[in-house]
Amino acid sequence: MSNIKGKYVQILEDLENNIKNPEDLDYAKEKMMELSMAFMDVIDRLTALTDAKIKEIEARQEEINNKVSNVQSLVNEIESDIYEEDEGYEFEIVCPYCNYEFTADIEEDEKEEIKCPKCNNIIELDWDQEEDCSSCGTNCPHHSSQVAEEDKKYKLHDEDDNSDDQDNKEDEDM
Repeated sequence: MSNIKGKYVQILEDLENNIKNPEDLDYAKEKMMELSMAFMDVIDRLTALTDAKIKEIEARQEEINNKVSNVQSLVNEIESDIYEEDEGYEFEIVCPYCNYEFTADIEEDEKEEIKCPKCNNIIELDWDQEEDCSSCGTNCPHHSSQVAEEDKKYKLHDEDDNSDDQDNKEDEDM
């Protein structure tokens, strides 16, 4: 701005030095002032328009930031729902002592036992439970030898069938 002010003062001095008639000089200074005011008015309008545009952009940016923040919080909630590791698990348990059915929130699968809320007996939790025994209703080891014997019989029977097939094949080849 100081450069413009210096130029303005220099132009007025040039007018004073080159116009000898005082009326003409006053007229030239007046017109110069009107021209300066017109320029200042244009600059003020441009500044006002620029300020209005900047405020509009700031308001839009604030709206966008709010929307992004809302989306980010939703994404964080979804992410925590998907990847949450410390979440407990609800299991429906039937007490083998009193047949009371209850839901237990079990935080980790290392928990080996739980207390029945009705009869206060301790219920052992078996996380590696296999199929229950059909005769006693529990996972018991007394049937495992029976299964092994049945497997052995099947293998022997299967080997007998294969040897018969082999004998038949040799007879056909002759």
